[in-house]
Amino acid sequence: MGNSVISALLIIVCCLEVGLNTLNKAATNKGMSNYVFILYSNALALLVLLPSTFIYHRSKPCAKLTFPILYRIFLLALLSCSGQTLFYVGIQYSSPTLASAILDLIPAFTFIVAVVLGMEKLVLRAKSSQAKAVGTLILITGAFMMTFYKGPAIISHESVVYNRNIGQPLLSTQSNWIIGSSLLTTASFLVSLLYIVQAWIMKDYPQELMVTVIACGFVTILSSVVALIAEKDSNAWKIKPDLKLITICYSGILMVGVRSVVQTWAVKKKGPVFVAMFMPLGMVVAVLMGVAFLHDDVYTGSVIGASIITLGFYAVMWGKACEERVIQVSETSFNQTHQRLPLLSSKNDNF
Repeated sequence: MGNSVISALLIIVCCLEVGLNTLNKAATNKGMSNYVFILYSNALALLVLLPSTFIYHRSKPCAKLTFPILYRIFLLALLSCSGQTLFYVGIQYSSPTLASAILDLIPAFTFIVAVVLGMEKLVLRAKSSQAKAVGTLILITGAFMMTFYKGPAIISHESVVYNRNIGQPLLSTQSNWIIGSSLLTTASFLVSLLYIVQAWIMKDYPQELMVTVIACGFVTILSSVVALIAEKDSNAWKIKPDLKLITICYSGILMVGVRSVVQTWAVKKKGPVFVAMFMPLGMVVAVLMGVAFLHDDVYTGSVIGASIITLGFYAVMWGKACEERVIQVSETSFNQTHQRLPLLSSKNDNF
């Protein structure tokens, strides 16, 4: 499949993720526990993926699973469980709009870690590397702007969201906004590490469906431990045919299941940095859905920070595109030279 198909699938995944963030916020407002939500959604995804994996590998045998690969998959699951927990608790303290904006840090974090580990080349004399480096700094600046500067509300709603546990306004104070931003930023860093570990696994074990199923199983076990410790309300474990169930099904089938397979496959094909670059595209959708369905307030700091993040995103994407063009030209030149060599050799042999 070409770049256009991979890009289209990643864009769809980003939009679906924004929809999940909005549903999660609405369900949390109605009393859903994020800890139980993570457990149930991963367990549902495992039930869907497990038979699909067996059916797929009946005709195409899976490569042998070794202990070092299993260790990497467990590390992947640990990052996934931690990232999901911090992310959804962060949304509870802030909003889906802020969550989608903070997710724009993932490309910057992924790029930095990839450079440190030697997975991404950085030649400071090249314009492509300069654009990626400057764009990364701009992304981080925009995220700090959205985190620590709220400013006056541009679009304001009088309704106040209450937290079901502490019984007081949750989004009315600057401290809760900073707590939510900090949790979301930490979750974004863990997701960037997750992409790096995915690439590490795919390099030696390119079985994206099997990796996704095993990781999902580990996440289900880890999230059950977290939920049993953190959630003491017995009512939170009950499942009813309401918005909470819709959110769990949406997350388990479309996000944990489909998204994980698509992103793991895309990481194998294009690398972790390319996949991470699509995260900021959900920002505009998040703003529109947050205002329309959740009556979120839009603040000056969010607008300024989002604009800065967008600028940084396109700078990095431009640098990445320039880098790929240089690689394509080099490969084309090498192939043309390689094709001519036998002819030159044959001519020299006649003398």
